[in-house]
Amino acid sequence: MSAETPASREVPKENRFKVWRQTRPFWAGLFTLLGGLPIAYLPYGDMRLGNVTLAMKTTAGAGALIIGVLLITLGLTMWFQPIVRVFAGVATIVLGLVSIPVSNFGGLVIGFLFALVGGGMSIAWAPAPPIEEAVDTEDDGEPEAPAETSAEAGAVLTAGLPEQRGPEHHATDKTIDANGGRNSAG
Repeated sequence: MSAETPASREVPKENRFKVWRQTRPFWAGLFTLLGGLPIAYLPYGDMRLGNVTLAMKTTAGAGALIIGVLLITLGLTMWFQPIVRVFAGVATIVLGLVSIPVSNFGGLVIGFLFALVGGGMSIAWAPAPPIEEAVDTEDDGEPEAPAETSAEAGAVLTAGLPEQRGPEHHATDKTIDANGGRNSAG
């Protein structure tokens, strides 16, 4: 956690995770992490179905491992450095697309879809605006003035504006209107 994190001592312990989660693209990071796991695991793992072993090893296993580890790192970056959420989201989408040919169709399409959703959520996330304290104004005991009619309000709005001028035209030797509108070629 950084020094800017609002989940500190004044927040009750049972709400700290909720406050921490709401100040960063939490779900985007989670989807990105979940997208990196099958992409990194499937080229090296094997599944056993009864007596049959299904090995999904590919020649590009190192590339798939790198993509998976980078996706996991980007998911953690979204959580702990939310200021770079747009970069992390774009990089997640690009790595998800690259994982299709490199890592068994993007981790059997599961990792690819999780990466795309996580990257899109990270790009779309924006921090909530800061909550400002409401300043109590002192009441001087006078009732508020009634609202003006629309005609009066229009007159009030235009009273402070300067007059609109027509388009000014300054003819020079370089304009088309010079010399009676005729152009000469020499």
